[in-house]
Amino acid sequence: MLFARIAAVVSLVLGAVLISFAPAQAASVTATFSKQTWSTGYTATVTIKNETSTVVTGWKVEFDYPADTTVGAYWDSLHTKSGHHYAFTHREYNGTIQPGASVSFGYNASGTSDPVNCKVNGGACAGGGTPPTSTTTTTSTTTTTTTTSTGPPPGGSLPKRVLVGYLHASFANGSGYIRMKDVPDEWDVINLSFAEPTSATSGELRFTQCPVAECPNVESEADFIAGIRAKQQQGKKVLISIGGANGQVQLSTTAARDAFVRSASAIIDRYGLNGLDIDFEGHSLSLNAGDTDFRSPTTPVITNLISALKTLKSRYGANFVLTMAPETFFVQIGYQHYGGSSGADSRAGAYLPVIHALRNDLTLLHVQHYNSGPIMGLDNQYHFMGGHDFHVSMADMVLAGFPVRGNTSMMFPALRQDQVAIGLPASINAGNGFTSVAEVHKSLDCLMKGSNCGTYKPRGVYPNLRGLMTWSVNWDKYNNFEFSKQHRAYLPR
Repeated sequence: MLFARIAAVVSLVLGAVLISFAPAQAASVTATFSKQTWSTGYTATVTIKNETSTVVTGWKVEFDYPADTTVGAYWDSLHTKSGHHYAFTHREYNGTIQPGASVSFGYNASGTSDPVNCKVNGGACAGGGTPPTSTTTTTSTTTTTTTTSTGPPPGGSLPKRVLVGYLHASFANGSGYIRMKDVPDEWDVINLSFAEPTSATSGELRFTQCPVAECPNVESEADFIAGIRAKQQQGKKVLISIGGANGQVQLSTTAARDAFVRSASAIIDRYGLNGLDIDFEGHSLSLNAGDTDFRSPTTPVITNLISALKTLKSRYGANFVLTMAPETFFVQIGYQHYGGSSGADSRAGAYLPVIHALRNDLTLLHVQHYNSGPIMGLDNQYHFMGGHDFHVSMADMVLAGFPVRGNTSMMFPALRQDQVAIGLPASINAGNGFTSVAEVHKSLDCLMKGSNCGTYKPRGVYPNLRGLMTWSVNWDKYNNFEFSKQHRAYLPR
């Protein structure tokens, strides 16, 4: 689909621990530390509260760690380190604290030790110059998974009909940069593109805004976050999209899986996002020899991804939005080939076990009906990009279900209609397989009303098909907003 860029951070949560740096006196600036743990580390949140009667115009929190624990990714602060001494200072948007108010920052720690010798603005966090004491309120580390988070804001349902658009948040890609606050109202789900791993197998994600050299009109991080909040207040869902054409993600080890969870959580928490989109392309997913049943996969890159996504869903709860944007090669081609069977590519159909395992957690599946070769439909005929028959036949496969490798004893069950959207390029510049507005509407008529069909006749009528996805919001603007305006008018909320 897509062109990638960068990302950040966080957490497989097994317990929640609260460590208080209790104030020694009422009129002071205090710091409170809390953490959410996983097996080899934790995500920390430090809250600075102004308990004085005057405005605080800057803050600095510093503390020490023993050698067995180190600080990794961090957010909402600036960070320096000297030996085992760590110092965090305010950013341009969170240095001022009104009387009685508080701000916070966070980081990931590798290791399980707690910080000691905490100071805030030169004074001991707990007062008296003593190391902070730990008061723990811990959920069971063997049977309970905490789902508390400072990340996604309260959710709420999506409209009956949605438009999903990818926003070039970390790069311009020739189509121009759009500030978050300027994303048109037509879009219901906005996928920030992209978070990418530090290496294909690390699982550690990074995300940064588009550099000024590439995007001269890029907003500050504070304005970017404010733009996200404004969209959310309008009922929009803002997600981080992981992968893209350049962002290969192979969770081949449990360490990579855990890093993926930690780093994805950190991005979600930093920007207060509603969830994430999985846009794994290229060689991110493939099936090992002998892994032939999508219902019980054994390939680590598959099982670790499933585990990671279930952990994130558990952590953030029912309002967490999870979407996927596979290419047809990873889904519909499974009707003919699955993995490396019969000499096929080991990536054939490799998304199917992920979709199937997460079907009860999946908000939207919007397969990319573009950049695709000919794909066989349920009529056993090949269908080609760019016309309504391709969209009808490809959507019909996931709406009706299909036998994997043609084996009727191994049926991939149909998804709910409200889980399915159709992925399209926004213009001829955005990707191969651009389809005219008229042809798209013809395919929607056929799928949703059973009328205006071409040569392919779908197995059913799907009045609750959820909508359309496009690559991208930026390319739509480049094409005078034809996609969003024409299709929004055809698919009112």
